[in-house]
Amino acid sequence: MTIGEVPMSYTLEELQIGQKAWFEKTIGEADIGLFCGISGDINPVHVSNIAAENSIFGKRVAHGILVAGLTSAVLGMQLPGPGTIYLGQELRFVAPVYIGDTVRAEVEVAEINKQKKIVRLKTTSKNQDGKVVIEGMATVRPPVNS
Repeated sequence: MTIGEVPMSYTLEELQIGQKAWFEKTIGEADIGLFCGISGDINPVHVSNIAAENSIFGKRVAHGILVAGLTSAVLGMQLPGPGTIYLGQELRFVAPVYIGDTVRAEVEVAEINKQKKIVRLKTTSKNQDGKVVIEGMATVRPPVNS
């Protein structure tokens, strides 16, 4: 894809059960700092090495919601894609994400309700070792034909 090119979207009629997409990103120091500024969440486990070393994590961790946001990138840019309306998200935080971890956010079409025009997708985020860090279900309204 080139800069300025709009990715393809899938309409309700084009989606299929089992269809998948993913987005991968390495979580860096700058991501943590920017998210602190945007969200106002400066919990010491995110910003203080000393506090984090004394926590259950043993070192600084990324904000769970920052990591969950990677799922939004998949839904809004790939599956179903641009024009998708994000209606809801159920999340379960399974394991911490540390600075330097590479997270792969995956979505899979699980249910299609043509009458209500909504789709439910299984959402799973894994670190570079394949360990699940977040799991859940997203509910979206796919884009309509233009």
